[in-house]
Amino acid sequence: MAQHVDLNGIGSAPPAPPAPAVQPIRLDASEVAGIGRKIAGAISQVVLGKPEVVRLAVICMLTEGHLLIEDVPGTGKTSLAKALAKSVSAAVSRVQFTPDLMPSDVTGVSIYDRQTGKFEFRPGPVFANIIVADEINRASPKTQSALLECMEERQVTVDGTTYALARPFLVLATQNPVEMEGTYPLPEAQRDRFLARTSIGYPDAASEVAMLAGRDHSDPLDDLVPVTDGPTVAALIDAVSTIHLAPELRQYIVEVVGATRAIPEVRLGGSPRAVLHLARAAKAAAALDGRGYVVPDDIQRLAAPVLAHRLLLTVEAHAAHRSAEEIIRVLLGRLRVPRGGRV
Repeated sequence: MAQHVDLNGIGSAPPAPPAPAVQPIRLDASEVAGIGRKIAGAISQVVLGKPEVVRLAVICMLTEGHLLIEDVPGTGKTSLAKALAKSVSAAVSRVQFTPDLMPSDVTGVSIYDRQTGKFEFRPGPVFANIIVADEINRASPKTQSALLECMEERQVTVDGTTYALARPFLVLATQNPVEMEGTYPLPEAQRDRFLARTSIGYPDAASEVAMLAGRDHSDPLDDLVPVTDGPTVAALIDAVSTIHLAPELRQYIVEVVGATRAIPEVRLGGSPRAVLHLARAAKAAAALDGRGYVVPDDIQRLAAPVLAHRLLLTVEAHAAHRSAEEIIRVLLGRLRVPRGGRV
């Protein structure tokens, strides 16, 4: 009987038969709602008294949309990002953005191997399922731009070679809107790539008391165990994409985003990407509620988180202390709301 020989002439065992193909996981809206509640419950063990913030974080995960967490120090921005990442058994990497961080520190670098005489690519932290980008506005615009291709195209190009990123791929970025010294504001192109922006805010008194009681001896993050895995999250994303969005609701989304471009107080309104993001977020919200179809309320509840960070207000609007969220609320009150959503 012939013996299998490797390149070094040493005998080896016969090659193992190919593994059977893994069947893709298929889920319906009710199953998405159940798994979504488990993820939200796990995050709520760490982020107390903020159900709407937790829900938005889960919506971003279900749409593979990136989340920008913007708030003052000490409110739990990094804890929210870490809790969402730890609730899923998948590859997670954390990058502390600093002024001296280089693009290659994020995407990876090609290193010359003297033994082989070839360049070898060393992957950076973006080659994971969930990226926690802490204090993203502390890095230079050059380094921030290294994430542009990753966030939109789910790929990295280094030295002319393109590498696909794993699925799911989600960026959870935090930034402090108050301490501006030594920071670089995110460019509009990058802000537009985030599906939503959220602010956690201060907890109520009862939640702060519970926080004190729960952290006497241990950190809730250390006790958090994953409630799902990467393949299941990929199946959740596929299931959300099948949620029905009626033609009149599609038109409504286009009208909402289009109206932001015609407001005198806004210099830059929502982009076509904002239309896509608002539709995906509404589908995820419907799935979390166990529905196979979107209703107008899904769109209205998510309009501000999805659109506000994309709007550039005029100097006059800033002088009048108008906020993007307030402008969107007024806009929604002026537009006719379609009925239904099933057909």
